[in-house]
Amino acid sequence: MPEHPGVADQGIAVPVATADLRDPVERAGDWQPEEAAPNRRFLFFSVLVLTSAVAAAAAVSWWLPPRHTPQVVLVGLLLAVGFLLAEQLAINIDVRGGVSWSITFCEIPMVIGLFVAPFEVVLAAHLLAGVGTLLVRKVQDRILYNAGAMVFEITSAFAVVTWVNDALAGVGPAWAGVLAGAVAAPLSSTLLALVCVRVLGRHMRLGAAVRLVARTLVLGLVNASMGVVGYQVVSHAEAGWPLLVLVMAGLSALYIAYSGLLREQRDLEALSEVSLIVARSGHQAAARPAPAIGDEGAVAEAPDTDEWQVIADRIKDQLGAARVVLRLRFDPQLPLRTIVSGDELPTDALELEAGGSRADALLRLPGSPVRHFRRADATPEIRHALARRGADEALVVPLRSGNHLLGLVEAHDKLSRWRGFGQADVRLIGTTASHLATAMDNRRLLATLRHDAYHDPLTGLLNRPGFRRTAGEPLRGHQESVVLRIDLDVPSTVSDALGYAWSDRMVVAAGRRLRDALGPDVALARLEGAQFAVLLLDTAPDEAHAVAERLRAKLAAPYPVDRLTVEATSVVGYSSPRAIEGDGTALELDVDALLQNADVALRAARSASETVRAYLPTMGQIFLRRFHLVTQFRQALETGQVKVHYQPKVALPSRQVLGVEALVRWRHPEFGRLDPDEFVPAVEAAGLVDALTGFVMDQSLIRVRKWMDRGLRIAAAVNLSVRSLDDPSFPDRVDEALRKHGVPPELLTLELTESGVMADPQRALPVLRRLHALGVVLAVDDFGTGYSSLAYLRQLPVDEVKIDKSFVLGMGTDLGDLAVVRSIVELGHSLGLTVVAEGVEDDAARDQLAGMGCDVAQGYLISRPLSESRLEAWLQARTTQARGLREETVLTLIS
Repeated sequence: MPEHPGVADQGIAVPVATADLRDPVERAGDWQPEEAAPNRRFLFFSVLVLTSAVAAAAAVSWWLPPRHTPQVVLVGLLLAVGFLLAEQLAINIDVRGGVSWSITFCEIPMVIGLFVAPFEVVLAAHLLAGVGTLLVRKVQDRILYNAGAMVFEITSAFAVVTWVNDALAGVGPAWAGVLAGAVAAPLSSTLLALVCVRVLGRHMRLGAAVRLVARTLVLGLVNASMGVVGYQVVSHAEAGWPLLVLVMAGLSALYIAYSGLLREQRDLEALSEVSLIVARSGHQAAARPAPAIGDEGAVAEAPDTDEWQVIADRIKDQLGAARVVLRLRFDPQLPLRTIVSGDELPTDALELEAGGSRADALLRLPGSPVRHFRRADATPEIRHALARRGADEALVVPLRSGNHLLGLVEAHDKLSRWRGFGQADVRLIGTTASHLATAMDNRRLLATLRHDAYHDPLTGLLNRPGFRRTAGEPLRGHQESVVLRIDLDVPSTVSDALGYAWSDRMVVAAGRRLRDALGPDVALARLEGAQFAVLLLDTAPDEAHAVAERLRAKLAAPYPVDRLTVEATSVVGYSSPRAIEGDGTALELDVDALLQNADVALRAARSASETVRAYLPTMGQIFLRRFHLVTQFRQALETGQVKVHYQPKVALPSRQVLGVEALVRWRHPEFGRLDPDEFVPAVEAAGLVDALTGFVMDQSLIRVRKWMDRGLRIAAAVNLSVRSLDDPSFPDRVDEALRKHGVPPELLTLELTESGVMADPQRALPVLRRLHALGVVLAVDDFGTGYSSLAYLRQLPVDEVKIDKSFVLGMGTDLGDLAVVRSIVELGHSLGLTVVAEGVEDDAARDQLAGMGCDVAQGYLISRPLSESRLEAWLQARTTQARGLREETVLTLIS
C-alpha cells in the first residue's frame, strides 16, 4: 500500500525539504518541480487532513450499526500487532523526484479487522501501530498528516464495506464487501498523497498519477485477496491453519528474496547516482576557465558545496540514517570541510581535525575499512567522539589516497528499522566511500593537471596558455589595456661558470620581483626562458611606459649568486589594443596579437639600443615585409627574380682584370629592387643561406666556364655565410660544383667575413682546411674591422685579405685610416697573402694603394656591380686583349 509523506521506508515518501538526485531528463518525464513547500503550508494542510479525518470517522462511527465482539481488547491488541508487523515488513522502492513506493501487508490485518472487529477497534489498532512506528523513527513533524491519512484509510474501508454489503445483500458472496473495503483503503491514502505532493510544491503529471493509482489498486487487491483467502481458509476449511502456515511461509521466502533483490537494486542505483554526480562535477571543474587573476597559487579547487550536499542527502536516504556527515579535505593545506545531511550536528563536532589539540578519535582511524560503533559497547575514546556528535550508533569509513587522509564518511543512528545498521548498510557505505575516495583523488589529480597545464613549473607564474586564458576575458571587458613583454638578459657567464641552476634562480627571483611590484591581482606570466608577460587593465600607454620603467628598475637590482652579486639588464616592449586598430576601426581584442606586437616592439627596442618601446603599426609592417621576403625567397630563385651581378677586380699597378666578385640582387614584383643588406640577413636567419650560396656559386661557375671557353682566365669570388663553416659537408658540395662545371679550383674564391671566422676559429678551421686542400682561394673579407684577428690570422689557411672599404674611403682625409691600410698591406705581404682593397673610388686612392704595394683594387673607380650582359659590354669597351705567358688572353683595363 502507498504510505505517507515523511516515512522513510514507506509509500510515497515526499519530505518537506529534500534534495533531488535524479537526472534532469529522467526527472522531467513525471515530475515538474515548482516552489519548495513551506512548513507552514504543510502544517496547515496536515491539521486540515486530521480534522477532516476525525470528522469523517465520527460520522461513520455514528452511521455504522453497532457490532458485538467478544474479547474485544484481545482482538484489538492482536490487530495492532498485525499492523505493526506489516509496517515493519515494508519493501521500499525509489520513485522519481525524491518519492518512494512501498509494498506492505497492511491490507491483511485490515481484512481480518473488517471481518471480526468493530470500526473503533480497528481504527485504534491501526493508529497505535502507525503512530508508534513514526515516533520510533523520529518523524514527529509529520505525525498529524500521517495520523489523518490512517484515519481516512480505516474510515473509507468500513464505509465501502457497508455500502457494498448493502448493495449485494443476498446476491454476492459475504466477503465481497470486505475485499472492496480493503482495496479502497490504500486507494484513499494514494489520492490523499497526490494532493500532499501538490501542497509540497511538486506537480505530478497525469500519466504518472494514473500509473500510481493503478499500481495501488493492483497491490491492494493482491494483499486484500490474500487476507480474504486466509480468513476463509481458517474459518471454513478443515485443518486450515497448517495450510495457511505453509502458504505464508512460501510467501515470506519470496518476500525475503524479493526484498533482497530490491535492496541491491536500490544500492546500485544510489552508487550510480553518487558516481554520476561526482563525474559531472569533475567534468564541470575541467571545463571551468583558468584560475582568475591573482589565483595562480590555487592548485586544488574546492568544488561547490551543493554537489556534495546532494551526495550526503542521497547516502542518508539510502541508509535510512538520522544524519550523514561528510568531512572532506579538498586541499592538503586547508582544514576539513564538513557537510551535514539530516539532523543538525552539534557545534562542538563541526570543526574537527585528525591531529593536534582538536584531534578526534574517529578521524584517527587507520586504514580505510568500515567501522561500526555503538556507544554502549565502544571504547572510552570512541564513546566520547559519539557523544560529541550526539549519536548512539555510527558507521565510519575513512577516505584515503595512499597514506593521505582525504576525508571521512559518517552515518549516525539508523531510523528505518527496529534494529541498527546491518551488513547491507556496511557494504553500501563502504562501496560508496570507495567511489568517493577515487572521485576525490581524481579531482585532485585533475586540478593539479589543470594547474600544471596553465602554470610555469619553475616560477609558479602563468605560462603562455595560462596567460592566454586568464587575460582573454578581462581584455574583452576593458578597452584600455596594455600587454608588456619583458626580456631579462641573464648573463651567460652565470650558466657557464655555475650551471643552469643559478640562471634558473635568477629567473625565479625576477618573477618574484615582478609579482611584488605588480601585486597579486595583475596577470603575470613567464613565457619562456627569461621572458615575462604582463597584462595591465585600464591603463593608458603613458602609464604603461611608467610601469615598464619601474619594472626595469626592479629587475636591475643586483642578484645574489653564490656569494657574489650579478647585474642583469632588461628590455620591455608593450602594445595596446588601440595600436592594433591601425585605420581607426575597432577590432576584436586578441591576446596573441598583443603579445606578438609587444614582442615586435621589444625587438625594435633592442635594434635601436633602447630599453622601453611601444608598438607602432609601422613596426609590424617591417617584420611582415621580412616575413614575406623569407617565405618567397625560394620561389624567387626559381622564377629568376634573383640575379647575380659582378664587380671587376684589377691588379695594381698592371691594371690586369683578374676576376670579379659575385653579388646577389633581387628585384621583387611588389617591393621593387631590394638591397642585399635587407634580405640576406633575413634569409640567413631563416636557414636558407645554403640555397642562396649554392645559387650564387653555380651562376658564378657558369660564367667562369664561359670565359674559359673563350680563352679567358677570370676568377669569381663568392661570399660565404658563417653557417656554411658549420656544415662539414660544404667542402664536398664545392668540389661537386667545380667538377660539374669543369672549373679549376684556383678560379673560385670564397670570401669569409673576419668577424664570422674569428667568432669561433676552432670550429671553422676543419672546413677551411678542406676547402684549401681543394685548391680553392680563401679570402678574409672586411679585414680590419674585427678583433683579435692578428693572433689567429697565421693559423687560418687563407690566401688573401680584403681591406674593408671604410678604411680605403677615409685614406685621403684620415691619417689613421691611411696607417691602418699600410699596416694591413705590410702584414699581408709578410704572411705571403694577396692584399685586395675594396672601396677604391678615386685615382688618388688607387695611386696610394699602388705605392704601398697593394695587389688588387676593387671599387666604383673601376666599375659598379654589373649584370652579366652589361659586364660583357664593359669588358669589350674598357679593356684591351693581349696574349699572356700561358697562351691565355689577358684583359687590361684602359685608364
